[in-house]
Parts: sequence; structure tokens; C-alpha cells
Amino acid sequence: MAKITRRLPSKAKPASKPAVKKSSASKSKVPAKSKPPTKPKASAKNKAIFNKAWTPAEVYEAFDRFRKANPEPKGELEHLNPYTLLVAVVLSAQATDAGVNRATRALFAVADTPQKMLALGEDNVRDYIKTIGLYRNKAKNVIALSEKLITDFGSEVPRTREELESLPGAGRKTANVVLNMAFGEHTMAVDTHVFRVGNRTGLAPGNTPLEVELGLERVIPAEFMLHAHHWLILHGRYTCLARKPRCEVCLINDLCRWPEKTV
Repeated sequence: MAKITRRLPSKAKPASKPAVKKSSASKSKVPAKSKPPTKPKASAKNKAIFNKAWTPAEVYEAFDRFRKANPEPKGELEHLNPYTLLVAVVLSAQATDAGVNRATRALFAVADTPQKMLALGEDNVRDYIKTIGLYRNKAKNVIALSEKLITDFGSEVPRTREELESLPGAGRKTANVVLNMAFGEHTMAVDTHVFRVGNRTGLAPGNTPLEVELGLERVIPAEFMLHAHHWLILHGRYTCLARKPRCEVCLINDLCRWPEKTV
């Protein structure tokens, strides 16, 4: 008897779906991310201008414009006397003038001399200035400098840069501000605003605050030096801003050497 073999049916393959050609309309409706605008590159002509030093006539013109616009510029740190000015400047490191003023109004109402500050004590000083950055260390410095003023300087704020720099918490910038604002010295205090303006405009480029300070002192005529640091601070704070300079309202935009200026 012949052997009968049964052939099992093979599994049917699923029919393949017809390929659908995607039209432009069938693409995802999510819009592609737009690329951020790129900064315009400075032209070779502008770069050449940036590398060209200001002439004495241009420097004079710039500060003459500042003087006409603001004949008597004032520092924005509130103070009552040279001592409170010194304390305010020490407290202003890595802090805004407005923030320092909010804290020192109440502090100076009760302690406007080194003796009163010592009597107040470090803990109480810390409570008054706790809204200011690095307030713990700054309270310690305020007490220490007050004590040094009493023991070494007869409770008076010294009038030389070297003596001022010997005080706890006081550096070169602090000394320059006090010498200028309290005693009318022709000093150039370089903070972040002055450093930016000096470099960006090409007026006094430098890698360090000291380089910018000395560069500005070399080029600014003596008749402007009493107020020069205030004009530059205010210019950097309100016009030559770090992120978005307001070139359209800048008093010296035609003299400025910055390759990327918008005017």
C-alpha cells in the first residue's frame, strides 16, 4: 500500500502595503525650528577703525559732550560723610548700588562713625546688611576697618591710596572712589562698567582693571578727570549696556570704535 504524504499549507504572507508617496502636504505639521539670527560680522573697515587709537581731539570731544549733558555727575551710593562712603563702597563689591542703599539707610542712621559701628557689633551689622551678597564677610570687614581707623588713623578716613588699601575689605577701586568722591582727587575707579566702556569703545583697552585705569588716566585731559569716572560709570550703566548696548542714543556713537555698534 502506497504511503500517502499530506502537504501542509504554508503560511500565507501578508500582502505588502502599497508604497504611498508622501507629498509635501503630508509632512509633519510641526514647523521646523528657526535658526537664531547670527550677529553681523564686523567689516574689515570697522575692524581697522577699532584698532586705531583715539586722537586727543576725539577724547576731548567725547568728554566735552558728557560734561554738557551732565555737568555735575554724582555717585549713586548714598552716604553721609567720608566714613559712611568708605563703608558703602566696601559693601558694594558684587552688589548693586541700589541694593546697598536699601541696607545702609537704616545702618547709617544708627552708625555713622567708626565708634558707633564698633558699639553696634558684628552681629547687628550683619542683620542690617543681610540682603547684600557676601554679607557675613562684609560685616566682619566693616567692624575690622572701623577698629583700624580708630587705632591707626585717629578715627579719620586716610587720604592716601596706600593707607586706604590697608583697610580690611578695601582694594584699589575702593581707594580710588573714596579719594575722588570724598577728597576731590583725580582718580579713576574702574568697576565693571568702566572696564567695559574702556574696552568696547577702544578708548583705553586693557586686560585688567589696572590697565584700563592707567590707560584712561593717560588719555583723559586733566580738566575732565574729577568727574570722568562718574561719566563712564553712568554711561556703562545706562547706555553702553553689557548685553544690548543702546547705540542709538549714545552720545559718542560716532567716535566709538566698537566694530559691532548698530549706528
